[in-house]
Amino acid sequence: MEWSDEGIILGVRRHGETSAIVELMTPGRGRHLGLVRGGVSRRVRPYLQPGNSVRAIWRARLDEHLGNYTIEATALRADRLMASAAASYCMQTLAAHLRLLPERDPHAALYEALCLIVDHLDEPAIAAPLLVRFELQLLAELGFGLDLGECAATGDENELIYVSPKSGRAVSRAAGEPWKEHLLALPAFLSGNGLLASPDDVAAGFALTEFFLRRRVYEARGLSIPEARAAFLASLARANAVASC
Repeated sequence: MEWSDEGIILGVRRHGETSAIVELMTPGRGRHLGLVRGGVSRRVRPYLQPGNSVRAIWRARLDEHLGNYTIEATALRADRLMASAAASYCMQTLAAHLRLLPERDPHAALYEALCLIVDHLDEPAIAAPLLVRFELQLLAELGFGLDLGECAATGDENELIYVSPKSGRAVSRAAGEPWKEHLLALPAFLSGNGLLASPDDVAAGFALTEFFLRRRVYEARGLSIPEARAAFLASLARANAVASC
């Protein structure tokens, strides 16, 4: 068995004295693990870092085997992750989220979203709203997508500012007014295509995705929201506080 694909490194762990098991997210093979012989050597180790893009060839006798990777780096980002706590926490959060997916199950849309975020890991103002969108896409890929295109009560597409915590559907300002204390906020940037959003809108976006991730995904599996996510949000809050001074 053999295939080749591009990928982004999610994680690396030592295996034996000289090898490493590398976890990639690929467009065609999904989250896929493989063994890199000599992966802990001084020559190879700098390239086998989370966030780096690679070209990988995977070989195994049978498809169900772990298999061996031959990896060539195509984009190195690890130095940016090490220089920024927020970038490192964001990458850890992305990897933790993607581990919710079955191994070797392709999710091309999530791979494309990951590619976009990793190029902005050291730019929190861009990475943060992209991570919110990534979490919405993750919910959709797991079968828990939110319907934010029209009001659940009226079908109206204007002034959608709430989300029902029960249905995961958008609610307009007028329809939601009587029950606004029981609804989640829908930040404006999620109804557009812009990369930038205000700190308050980003915070509302993370509150929205956390509610559904926690209730429908993590708690249902007996898991907790990744600690790295909270650490990223704390780093983001500190950066926003410095910027506002």
